[in-house]
Amino acid sequence: MTDAPRARTPTRPHRQTVTMPTTTEIAPAVHRISILYPEINLQFNHFLVTDDEPLLYHTGMRRMFPEVLEAVKQVIDPGKLRWIGFSHFEVDECGSLNDWLGVAPHAQAVSGMVGTLVNLNDFADRPPRALNADETFTTGRFRFRYRPTPHLPHGWDAGVLYEETQQVLFCSDLFTHNGDVEPLTDGDIVGRARESLRDFQAGPLMDYMPYTPKTRPMLEGLAAWAPRTLATMHGSSYTGDCAKALLELDGVMKEMLGAPAA
Repeated sequence: MTDAPRARTPTRPHRQTVTMPTTTEIAPAVHRISILYPEINLQFNHFLVTDDEPLLYHTGMRRMFPEVLEAVKQVIDPGKLRWIGFSHFEVDECGSLNDWLGVAPHAQAVSGMVGTLVNLNDFADRPPRALNADETFTTGRFRFRYRPTPHLPHGWDAGVLYEETQQVLFCSDLFTHNGDVEPLTDGDIVGRARESLRDFQAGPLMDYMPYTPKTRPMLEGLAAWAPRTLATMHGSSYTGDCAKALLELDGVMKEMLGAPAA
């Protein structure tokens, strides 16, 4: 008689190592919480805005939640969070949304109409607040404006938040660049983005952003706000001539993504 097959111990999902969070105030009351994934040489950035009604922009992945939570605790009581925003439905943007709703009883996700209807009404544990194009809300002394940017950087539901008081644009994956870089730079962020986009195009992450006839008009609309700071999801935030950088990014995207695939 043959032996009965042995039960296999389920394998745990692979958890990439991450560095401890680094928190930097990139503008008054705007705290950048950055975590580096060494295996992919990429930073994941989350932005905590401290105000009467604190806002967290980018929740981080579910597996990042403990690290980001501890970083937030160093700045405010996480239970006081009121708003949780992000650009589009993706794990690094909003994967741990419900974990945050669990620790912040008065927090509410804030997103565009498309993201709310297509994803959040079902995904979020509490009803989200849906914003129309160019609708604003305040957190106290800061005023935020929502602008839908479909497929920029990617996703039908994509959009950005612009803090008008200090002119900070939370621009998600725009200007993504690799490396363990400084929290804030006034250097050539467009050149960094071009180099990283070239690297992505050579691997499995190719075409993560589309270039469409609407890309330039949307970037021109963001440039017209004349932001002073770009709060980027991956890589250094930027301070300087942000309007110029946004228009130059259009040229990079057109060059790298606009041509038909070989």
